[in-house]
Amino acid sequence: MSQKQTPNYTFALIVVIAVCFLIGFVTTMNNSMIEFCKNAFNLDNTQSQLVNTAFYGAYALSIPFGLMMSKIGYKATLVLGLAVVGLGFVINFLCINGNLDGNVDTIYWMFLGSMTVVALGIVMLQLVANPYVMVLGSPEKGAFRMTLSQALNSVATTVAPIFIINVILSGKEAKNAVPADIPYPYLGLGLFTLLLCVILFFLKLPNINEGEQAAEASGVQKTYKSSVFKYPHVWLGALGIFMYMGLEIGVPSMLAAYFENDTTLPGSATEYLWMYWGGMMVGRFIGAAVVSKFQPRVLLSVCLLCGAACIGISFLLSGMASVYAMLAAGLFHSVMWPLVFNLGLQELGPHTKAASGIINLGVVGAATLTPLMGMVVDNPALGVGVAICMMFVYYAYVFWFCWKGSKIGL
Repeated sequence: MSQKQTPNYTFALIVVIAVCFLIGFVTTMNNSMIEFCKNAFNLDNTQSQLVNTAFYGAYALSIPFGLMMSKIGYKATLVLGLAVVGLGFVINFLCINGNLDGNVDTIYWMFLGSMTVVALGIVMLQLVANPYVMVLGSPEKGAFRMTLSQALNSVATTVAPIFIINVILSGKEAKNAVPADIPYPYLGLGLFTLLLCVILFFLKLPNINEGEQAAEASGVQKTYKSSVFKYPHVWLGALGIFMYMGLEIGVPSMLAAYFENDTTLPGSATEYLWMYWGGMMVGRFIGAAVVSKFQPRVLLSVCLLCGAACIGISFLLSGMASVYAMLAAGLFHSVMWPLVFNLGLQELGPHTKAASGIINLGVVGAATLTPLMGMVVDNPALGVGVAICMMFVYYAYVFWFCWKGSKIGL
């Protein structure tokens, strides 16, 4: 009797990794617009962090979107997500370009509203990308595929700040930013995304039954709990992503305040963001090469300790040396997302899609923790130093989840 042939998911994996590139580019571009918005719309630190709140707040719908994906499947969610992202960028163009003579506060709220629409589409794409990468192949290689996709995602995150400087700002300094710089670059992104949506609509992608796949890989028909809500490690993983977002987004979000606090620093924060995201890119490519050689928990622990050390060292240094130490944390933040996500998706079989929605809910950490840090910065009695120290709490929880929380209920 011939052995059942293992499906070849290479093309599907390439498509999903391309989506990961788009996710990384749009997400990082949004965060990198904080300094732009602060100057263009005359905002304080708390108001400028609403850029994160408007975008990452959309992840509050991760659970219903995850349940929707369980019903309509990966491909339909992928196409719908791309359509919503493209529509959001077009709305941005129509609203801002048509109101450039209006009040800057009104234009800012239009910008935030349109980016919330974009973010809704990104949430759908994120829900597809993470579990789809996990199941497009053997479960044993899941962490490797996730880390590789995140490495290519980081290529986009490195390009995004450069896009802002050279396309949106057209080479001028961030302090000279104006609302009129926004519409046409965003329209171009919208049209590109809608074109990609149309192309993918006509492509054939596999629909995978995660429960059957896991049984075939192990040779055992595993029994799963009746509901994803009965797996504690999923919820603790969502909180792990919540805290992690305070780390990944915390550094670039606080950099503008850091430069504002020390007027001796040369240039603007936006000019140095590529170093942070570039460090994450390098770290993810290294991670993709070594993740199969180390236990995920060991690798995650080392990265947590090294990342915390970079932040700690930045307090001991001054000037640009302190900035470089903080930016170096990106190298170690690089593989935390896929490793935390992988630990949260352990042994879920048919509940993988819904669990992805729950874990993605943790991304609202960027919508809540960074504005909270912005409020701390604006408090004269606290300041940017205390805001950055909040990150040590985030490191501590992710470390606990790594060794304790991810094992509860399994």
